[in-house]
Amino acid sequence: MRLFHNYHYAAAMLLFCLGLHTVIVRRNIIKKLIGLNIMETSVFFFYISLGYLDGGIAPIRVGGADPARMVNPIPQALILTGIVVAVSVTALALSMVILLYRQYGTLDVDRLMREEEPEAVESGKED
Repeated sequence: MRLFHNYHYAAAMLLFCLGLHTVIVRRNIIKKLIGLNIMETSVFFFYISLGYLDGGIAPIRVGGADPARMVNPIPQALILTGIVVAVSVTALALSMVILLYRQYGTLDVDRLMREEEPEAVESGKED
């Protein structure tokens, strides 16, 4: 059955929708970051699955290897770079979340939007 042959595409879309739902519905910033990471992972999974070749072999040219059966190494290399960038962005975002929590005492997006300027900024205006 051809429908089940492409199940990994459906799994990637399902993961992306789950991450998008988390970003839209959740109010906690850390949960939103987890949703963004789920979305990134689904894109990585989708892109790697595009380079998958059933019965494929490593792209190392040895005697008698059929080039038509070799797996394309470019998606794997690009995703490794993407993973490094995603981890770096997540670390930066988490450090900003720590600063937000120290400044405002909450990670709830609705409360942060209603919050007035912190006391440190207000005391600077009085001078």
